[in-house]
Amino acid sequence: MARIHPARFEEMDPGDWKRETGPLASLLGRDIGRDEGSRDGGSLATLRELLAEPEGKTLEFKRDLSSLQPILKTMTAFANTAGGTLIVGRANDGRLHGLSNPEGAEEQLANVVADGIAPALLPDIDAVSVDGVSLLVVRVARWPGPFYVKSDGPSAGIYVRLGSTNRRAGPEIVAELERAARHLAFDQLPCLGADLADLDLEAAQRAFAAVGRDIDPARLESLGVLVRYGKNLLPSNGGVILFGRQGSRQRLFPDSQVRCARFVGPNKAEFLDRLDIEGSVLEALEETPRFIRRNARLAARIEGMLREDLPEYPRVALREALVNAVAHTDYASRGMQIMVAIYSDRLEIQNPGMLAFGMTLQDLRAGVSRIRNPVIARVLRELNLMEKWGSGYKRMAEDCKAGGYPLPEWAELSSVMRVVLRPHPEVIAAGDKNVPVNVPVNVPVNVRQSWFLEALRAGERPKPGDLAERFGVHAKTAKRDVATLKDLGLVEFVGPDKKGYYRLVPLILDQK
Repeated sequence: MARIHPARFEEMDPGDWKRETGPLASLLGRDIGRDEGSRDGGSLATLRELLAEPEGKTLEFKRDLSSLQPILKTMTAFANTAGGTLIVGRANDGRLHGLSNPEGAEEQLANVVADGIAPALLPDIDAVSVDGVSLLVVRVARWPGPFYVKSDGPSAGIYVRLGSTNRRAGPEIVAELERAARHLAFDQLPCLGADLADLDLEAAQRAFAAVGRDIDPARLESLGVLVRYGKNLLPSNGGVILFGRQGSRQRLFPDSQVRCARFVGPNKAEFLDRLDIEGSVLEALEETPRFIRRNARLAARIEGMLREDLPEYPRVALREALVNAVAHTDYASRGMQIMVAIYSDRLEIQNPGMLAFGMTLQDLRAGVSRIRNPVIARVLRELNLMEKWGSGYKRMAEDCKAGGYPLPEWAELSSVMRVVLRPHPEVIAAGDKNVPVNVPVNVPVNVRQSWFLEALRAGERPKPGDLAERFGVHAKTAKRDVATLKDLGLVEFVGPDKKGYYRLVPLILDQK
């Protein structure tokens, strides 16, 4: 049975001790060596399956113990990140070379770990035999750390696991590891350098009033938007991120924003449209879907006398992916924002921050949840933007299946998480016939006019001046573009000259 370090038992989160290896873990249906389909290495059959797996976030192979420093880095990275299994005696090419003296190797490794890693780490080391070949199976649990390789020092010796590689942890990751050991999250901490005047309390009241909830300072404190710091009541980091005034957010959290872009092709070579949302991430949850509707294609299904518009991407899955990005972003990191990129063949939503410590992609797909930002997540739930924790992936998958869309693709890429959504097959099949919902397929429009029509379809009220500013053309050119759309019978101007607006002319379909 796995050994629990007695000095650290009191510090462990229930989600950590449930991850312990051995019989207890098997009963709980959890195993530290499981990653992307790998299974408990406790039986010969499952060990064979594990040996056939590729290396990943929680699995690594070593041919022998001839180079111990990389092994110490791997075990430290496992302990700091999501746990893992190290198998000694299998080479990278998949062949089993085995160990001539497995008992001696077990004792050697135990001594090296005891002398080379701090705080003290007690992995579960077993000598096993597969087809007459002796191996060491080393299971490392995820512990509150941070752990470090002694020879590298307490700062430079901290490693985390990203994909199948060990990476030296930077200051921001080290700080997150230390917070995790104290069961604290970055968004729960008081925002030093801010005071109550930095919060837009009216914006908070409007947000909660929209879902029929009252809000006051006591309620904001219970949600963690306000926190006690000594004798003072200050906004938390999460409070400023959600409800901070624009100037305060830009000063304290300049990267807590969403940036959107539409590219012409399958790469970033050429922009078609872009939008940097200046409002908070809460406001971005409203504005981003409008940007996507404006820049995504539609396929038309005609059934009888009715036309059904089939969106290029699943709308429920999109909403869940955006909410997930806002809830799980690492707002302590600098220089990266939440990015929404629309390409000709896919839509990507990317947020700063690797998976929360202790999580794997398989956990994510199974509905296991470990919230990085409890304050932000709690507010999202109160505003009916986020449902049960851990259920977002399931709703995304169900929405894609029900609508005939490909399943979402999740990837942990270095220090970011990315979800990729693929277009509906019918939208792909329609090809160049995909046009704004109210535009007949035989009406040619240029890129500027297409943007103007899509903005109208998304519920916005653009003016020729908006078109001129976005595309950098002369005002006369913009007015001529819009006038052409009027002449084609696609748009009309309603209301008085100064206060009126453009709208789409309803399309009458020919059903012959």
